[in-house]
Amino acid sequence: MSTAPQAATMRAVQLSGPGPVEHLHVRELPIPSARDGWVRIRVEAFGLNRSELHTRLGLAEGVTFPRVPGIEAAGVVDAAPDGSGLAPGQKVVAMMGGMGRTFDGGYAEYTLVPLTQVIPIDTDLPWETVGALPEMIQTAHGSLTTGLDLTPGQTLLIRGGTSSVGLAAAALAKARGATVLATTRRPDRLDDLARRGIDHPLLDTGEIADAVRALYPQGVDAALELVGTPTLPDTLRSLRVHGTACFTGMLSNEWTVKEFYPISYLPNGVRLTAYGGDAGDLPQDVLQGVLDAIAAGRLDIPVHHVYDGLDEIRRAHTDMEHGNAAGKLVVRVHHA
Repeated sequence: MSTAPQAATMRAVQLSGPGPVEHLHVRELPIPSARDGWVRIRVEAFGLNRSELHTRLGLAEGVTFPRVPGIEAAGVVDAAPDGSGLAPGQKVVAMMGGMGRTFDGGYAEYTLVPLTQVIPIDTDLPWETVGALPEMIQTAHGSLTTGLDLTPGQTLLIRGGTSSVGLAAAALAKARGATVLATTRRPDRLDDLARRGIDHPLLDTGEIADAVRALYPQGVDAALELVGTPTLPDTLRSLRVHGTACFTGMLSNEWTVKEFYPISYLPNGVRLTAYGGDAGDLPQDVLQGVLDAIAAGRLDIPVHHVYDGLDEIRRAHTDMEHGNAAGKLVVRVHHA
C-alpha cells in the first residue's frame, strides 16, 4: 500500500438523516484509513447530482445515516493498493459503486473508494472543470451509446435539455454528427440552448410531440428521457417507427410506471431502453478524449456555478432542488 503523508482528520459534509438542507452539516471527521482494494483520494472538486438530492429527501434505497453524500469526486491519489498502477499524486476521478450511499462519498476533503470505481486522468484543466465531468459524461456517453446507439446524421430529442446531463449529451451528440432537439420549461432558457448549438430548442409545456412532428413529421430517430415517467409517454409519441427512447433521468423525482401495459403504453414499433451504468461503463480513453477536447476548445461542457468550499453545500443543494441551474453545479474543495 503506497500512501502520502496526511493529517488525522478532515472536513466533510455529513447528512444526519433524510430531510431539508439543514440536515447537511460540515463536520470534522477522521480521514478514512487505507485498505486493500480501495483508493484514498484527496478531493479537489465534486459535482452535484440529482441522486444526492434523492438521498437527502429519503427517496434512495439502501442508505444508512449519518452519511457523507456524493456519488463522484475528482482529485489526486493519496493512498493506493500495491500493484494497482496508481501512486500518490496521480490525478483521478471516481464515481458510483455505492459512493455516498452504502459508504461515505465525495463531499469531503478525502474519500475512500473501491479501485474499480477510479479512473486515472492526465489533464491541466482546472479542478472545477474536471469535477463537473465524471458522472455527467458517464451518463451522457452511456445513454447515447449503450442506450440509443446514436449514429451520425440521426435526430435526437433531449427531454430535460438544460440539465447538466442534457447539455452534456447535446454536446456529445453534436460532436457525433447528430441533429439535436432539446426542451426547457422556461422560455428564458430557449436562447441559451440555441447559443449552445442546439438545432431546435423547444418550450416544454408538458406535451411536445406535436411540436417535434411539426419539424419531423415521421418523428425523431432517438430520444433521451431525463425528466421521468410523467413526460415519457409524450416523449415516446415523438419517435418514428423503430425509433428508440432511453430512460435515464428523473428530474421530476418520478421513475415508476404504474400498471404498465406495453401494448397500450408504447406506440407501435417504438423501442424503450434504459441506462444507469457506473465507472466501469465509461472507458478511460473516452473520458480522456473529452478532457482533451475541452482543453483544445473543441467541446464545451456547461458548468453553471462553482461553489467556493464545503461551507456552501446547503446553498448548492437548495439551487439543485429548485432547478436554479442550466448546467452542472460544482463544489471546489479547499485544504488547510
